[in-house]
Amino acid sequence: MAEQKTGERPASKALEEVIREAKRLEESTLYSMKGHHCAASGWSNRHLWLGLPVVIISALVGAATFSQYAETYPVVKTVAGLLSLAVAILSGISTFLNPNDRENAHLSAAHGFDKLNNDSRLFWSVDCWQEDSDAVLTTKLKELVDRKNELNSNSPQIPDWAYQKAKKGIEAGEAKFEVDKKGEPTALPQADPSDKPQE
Repeated sequence: MAEQKTGERPASKALEEVIREAKRLEESTLYSMKGHHCAASGWSNRHLWLGLPVVIISALVGAATFSQYAETYPVVKTVAGLLSLAVAILSGISTFLNPNDRENAHLSAAHGFDKLNNDSRLFWSVDCWQEDSDAVLTTKLKELVDRKNELNSNSPQIPDWAYQKAKKGIEAGEAKFEVDKKGEPTALPQADPSDKPQE
């Protein structure tokens, strides 16, 4: 049975189920949020690993082309030609993969899931203990679930490697807040009268 706090509404069976489902929603959105953040980070790295060589190789091609040795040594022309081919291939891959847009899409999804995660936690930990009826709470829960379904349908697929990395991080405690550690008091500490400033 859900723990009832002093001065709050009693926990009904319906309320228990609403809270349980809201906690599932919070957990699910946490994994989605972290997975999208990991995927965005991966696409950011790919953008750098594709973009930097293009810039460097392009500079080398330009230098080789206008080098005084280009006419004297045929190997310089050959190397410049091969480097030009490498630039074309890397540019094509970068255009095809479009890592910058993919990073932005995953970041946008991560922010949406983060907001829903926060709203879900606030819903079950605070809203459910207010004076709203079970029917009103059920309606609010359905709205949260509908938001998750919409985010799922409009978000890019989380790659398996990103999900596994997110899962590992969550299990290692990356998503834990200090206040959520077991055994921590839920009330704010009272001021010690001996700490009172001297007048």
